[in-house]
Amino acid sequence: MKRVGIWLDKLEANIVVLKNGKENLTNIPSELDFFNPKGGARSKTKWGPQDVVQDSKYLEREKHQLKDYFEKIAEHISDADQINIFGPAEAPEKFMDALKTRHSHLADKVKKVETVDSMTENQFKALVKQSFGMDDRFPEQT
Repeated sequence: MKRVGIWLDKLEANIVVLKNGKENLTNIPSELDFFNPKGGARSKTKWGPQDVVQDSKYLEREKHQLKDYFEKIAEHISDADQINIFGPAEAPEKFMDALKTRHSHLADKVKKVETVDSMTENQFKALVKQSFGMDDRFPEQT
């Protein structure tokens, strides 16, 4: 049985695959463009109009980049039997929504979606094992 734990945010996704008592950690970078829009520019004429920064184009670009990022993750976990998703803020819920709309067969395999803060690689591996009811002292029996 292939069990997959995913910790993701907007920067990267860490994926732990547990199969036949072995664990494999993979990192997928998001490649999202982070923007910090500055204020608009004042017109040359006195009391002229101010150019406004268009947030909508940045948000639309981020939406498409998120879609590509989630697709990469879905491709990587396409043969999983059970999936648990972790991460800070709204990232796990957004990924779950993307699975429901574009990969319903994977969404059916998701057992847990949980909000957790950043953690070390070893803490994440332990969390994934614990979430599947496994213990380091007793390897998975298949």
